[in-house]
Amino acid sequence: MELGIALAVAVALMTNLASLLKHRGCQAATPVRLARPLQSIRGLASSPWFAAGWGLAALAWLVHIAALSMAPISLVQAVLAGGAVTLAVMSQRIFGHRVERRQWLALLIGGIGLILLVLTIPNFSGSHSEFSLAAILSFEGGLVLLAIGLALGHRAERLAQRRGVLLASLAGLLFALAGVAIKALTGAGADSIMLIAPLVAMTIVCGLLAQYVAVAALQLGGAIETIGLMGLVANAAQIVGGVLVFGDPLSPSPLGITLQITAFAMVCLSALLMPGTPKWRTPVPRLA
Repeated sequence: MELGIALAVAVALMTNLASLLKHRGCQAATPVRLARPLQSIRGLASSPWFAAGWGLAALAWLVHIAALSMAPISLVQAVLAGGAVTLAVMSQRIFGHRVERRQWLALLIGGIGLILLVLTIPNFSGSHSEFSLAAILSFEGGLVLLAIGLALGHRAERLAQRRGVLLASLAGLLFALAGVAIKALTGAGADSIMLIAPLVAMTIVCGLLAQYVAVAALQLGGAIETIGLMGLVANAAQIVGGVLVFGDPLSPSPLGITLQITAFAMVCLSALLMPGTPKWRTPVPRLA
């Protein structure tokens, strides 16, 4: 399990850097449209920045799968959530983005929250990949309904000024749907053999849609606020999925549970503070 946690740390760093590279590359690209995937792909592929970011993201995805196969999903995603504190550092030092004072405060809060979360997690044994059919269908179905609601909200004209926020949240949910499906695949045994094909299909479809939606969100907003919001939604949903679907244990004592809730709230607060003052652009990119 220790190797899985180490891989999760690497995934956090690789994912943040890949997202920053993709943000730089997609700024000058033609707005993505789901109805014209080939045209959108050609426009994005023409940017060396985006191509490098996509390649690094693909590598991070493979490492993420390895981490999920070795450690509980809630622990892996907690590490990824805590890794968001490196986003501001890389954004400023490597890409020259301005980082606000409240975003630096988020670094301290997120770091303390992650340490507290790690200290209060009970001893795990195994990767915690077992699940019941009812649990995964209920959880993934709930995420699908939320994703549909965000997609419909994205098309509503009265929410046009919030389109960047909705797209970033939708991308996070789609990444979470794929992540939970991947975790289930690592634990699919003989009694769940019939679920392998649907889980693979869920992973592929949600993964591809998440990439398109993420690019649309990156084209609308600044790097830190967009990447931070996507990471917050994706990690929070998968941490909850670890408990509800895969039975990841909570602390056995009331004090431990209180500290875990506090730690998780601190990590979420860190991600919420990280965006700073919203800088969403005029909502031009549309998915369809």
